[in-house]
Amino acid sequence: MDVDTLFLKDNEALIITAEQNVKALLSEVFTHTNKETAVIVYDTRSLLSTVLAEGYKSALPHAILVDFDAEAPEAIMETLGKLEAYDLAILVQSTSFRLDAFRIRVELFKRKIKVIEHPHLSRMSDEEVPYYIDALVYDAEYTRGTGRALKNKIDTVSSGVVVSDGEQLFYDSPFESAKLNIGDYSEMPNTGGQFPIGEVFTEAQDLKALHGRAKIFCFGDIDYKINRPETPITLIIEEGQVIDCENSTPAFNNILSNIRRDEGTVWVRELGFGLNRAFSKTRRVADTGSYERMCGVHVSLGAKHGMYGKPGFKRRDGIYHVDVFIDTDTVILGDEVVYQNGAWSV
Repeated sequence: MDVDTLFLKDNEALIITAEQNVKALLSEVFTHTNKETAVIVYDTRSLLSTVLAEGYKSALPHAILVDFDAEAPEAIMETLGKLEAYDLAILVQSTSFRLDAFRIRVELFKRKIKVIEHPHLSRMSDEEVPYYIDALVYDAEYTRGTGRALKNKIDTVSSGVVVSDGEQLFYDSPFESAKLNIGDYSEMPNTGGQFPIGEVFTEAQDLKALHGRAKIFCFGDIDYKINRPETPITLIIEEGQVIDCENSTPAFNNILSNIRRDEGTVWVRELGFGLNRAFSKTRRVADTGSYERMCGVHVSLGAKHGMYGKPGFKRRDGIYHVDVFIDTDTVILGDEVVYQNGAWSV
């Protein structure tokens, strides 16, 4: 039995689940049919990238297959260059593919090509692979329904509160118009992006109207991987800035120190509501960019948040956008409880 056959046999259940989950994505999110060309660019440097690649190969038996490590950059660019508008490109990456100055997703979007991107898969341990695969399940009724209901609420209320183990973080301001990452691209210029999906995000219109305390159970470290301290860290926030914290760790102190050194102060900007029920406080994956879809609440530390312009904040001047995950009990928007007991209730 050769190595490839042995791998397929040992990981058969994971590959079958991956195939089933991506088939639903291809159909429900991307409305992909055999009339359009599909290209799968992949590597086999990690268990997760190999399992995903096999899942996509089974789901798309007619796709053009490109092993990133076995092809010259010029050959890969030539293959992608033959795609036409509304064709599909799938990028399964243990790190993040680079072809000199060619930014793959950006260039494909310019040509109206649909893109599914799975970057930084090597950050996930083998034990986390099933969590990631489960996060590709697409429940359109839940994801789109909850996402739109949250957006409607966010866009109309004048305040909010996030409660975490008795601590309260007050948003005494209306919110910016919420952005959706719910698998509906009908009103967006591009179709696709980074997967898994499931998030609604906003921020206070008046950043200085944010104040209170929040307990965080994990945060994105300087290597973009999730760091979970033994004891939750309590952020103390005044006028939209972290002025102090309790039960901090050397790793978290390092992040705060870097932000203060380079930006002067630690602003709290993004307010993210994750919808993906495959990720939770206990079902974690190491990659911050994937885990931020976790069913719960995260905020970002640092001045960088290009989605919303603010007086005094130049879009290109912000350096840091560090996601931290609140140990959330309850979220109140206006006078309505929209999150409790680990689930959204809108």
